[in-house]
Amino acid sequence: MLEDHNQKQSEGPGPVILVMDTDQVAAEATCTLLEAEGYQSLSRTGDPVEVVDQLREDGADIGALILGGPATARGQILKQLSQRHPEVVPVIITSFGTVEEAVAAVHLGASDYLIRPVATTQLKASIEKAITRSRLLSRRDLERSGDYGAMVGGDPRMHHVFEVARAVAPAPTTVLMTGESGTGKSMIARIIHEQSPRSDAPFVEISCGSIPETLLESELFGHVKGAFTGAHADKIGKFQAACGGTIFLDEINSAPPSMQMKLLRVLQERVVEPVGSNEPVAVDARIVLATNQPLEELVAQGQFRQDLYYRIKVVDISLPPLRERIQDIMPLAEYFLAEKAEVLGRRVAGIDASASELLQGYQWPGNVRELENTIERALVLARGAVISSEDLPPHLLEKGSVAKRVQVSHAEVLPFESHGLTLREALEQPERQIILEALESHAWNRQETAASLDINRTTLYKKMKRYGLDRRAA
Repeated sequence: MLEDHNQKQSEGPGPVILVMDTDQVAAEATCTLLEAEGYQSLSRTGDPVEVVDQLREDGADIGALILGGPATARGQILKQLSQRHPEVVPVIITSFGTVEEAVAAVHLGASDYLIRPVATTQLKASIEKAITRSRLLSRRDLERSGDYGAMVGGDPRMHHVFEVARAVAPAPTTVLMTGESGTGKSMIARIIHEQSPRSDAPFVEISCGSIPETLLESELFGHVKGAFTGAHADKIGKFQAACGGTIFLDEINSAPPSMQMKLLRVLQERVVEPVGSNEPVAVDARIVLATNQPLEELVAQGQFRQDLYYRIKVVDISLPPLRERIQDIMPLAEYFLAEKAEVLGRRVAGIDASASELLQGYQWPGNVRELENTIERALVLARGAVISSEDLPPHLLEKGSVAKRVQVSHAEVLPFESHGLTLREALEQPERQIILEALESHAWNRQETAASLDINRTTLYKKMKRYGLDRRAA
């Protein structure tokens, strides 16, 4: 029979930390420590797998499992958890640990292996890492089922991007996305397609900037036999291939003027004319476009047709660069690590503090795509149980490449050195700004603010106190 100890109600926002230990004094002490840091916790005895089964049936959001008790039973428990509840990430806490067991635990899915006494900062860091990994594993399962309701990171602008994408998906409306290369425009286009009624039909993607102007028309609209030298047979274009589905035109800013005029006709009349033919062909494809340059500026410079611009700007989505989303860098890195580790068959437990500091200090000119490639490279070359600074590319290690900075607003990034802030202080600035804006938008109602930020009121109060947020001073 399961015993319930020191249970804190789990109906509030945020994940629950489940503490399992045969030593109830130690378990309750851990719960007290967690709750003082603003976490929701449950302390229970019994079979951990059965406890998790029961809590899952009750709808509890288990973010991490702190597992104590005898070492002899932990290996089997970890195996069962990985099979039945892979999204529940364990953290091992023991009084008598060995290197061999630590390595085995990590290989079986534990995110950390801690030896008592455990400092509060160390425990908190382990819990945050476990919660992040749990969310990433849950997100990957959602993606496989086609539900993109969860997302990596906490930047409010990206939450808005996903909300707009989900809202616009059911309609055949044209969508225009703006953002630097590598910010995820192709991913958003796929989400729109997969959440739409057209999801069973083709998703066709073409980069207008990667195809020579002389071939672009044929690629988009097709051609008939003999239309030009080398046209030995009829060929359907991308618009016809996407009929019933979605066509994604990336780098539309690179389309030459002649192509822009023909695209305008497609949008207005929903017909194409294959090269070498005068017979229009009806097409039924949902059109999503993307640009890595502001089209307003190109229109002002006479490089992009104004009528086409207003025709495609029905619903516009702007994706922020990664350098303005400092708080999302590590969640994204952890997500890519888990994803690539599965594909490559590598066992790497996480990313250490030195590598994390470098990742968060780098400017990421290639944005999310560059981060993904960096993590894959580090995973392949990793020599230890975790990714360290030595596993990162040389340009991240070179002196002066780490442009530390502080995000003081959603649109402004200032040099880190000019403020004399530590890295921790710099990383706290965007969190303070987000909390302040949430407080103001909810008239400083702490309960509503905590719910909107998906944290509990205790955590919100502690953060307000740390950042000096007071309505009287605001």
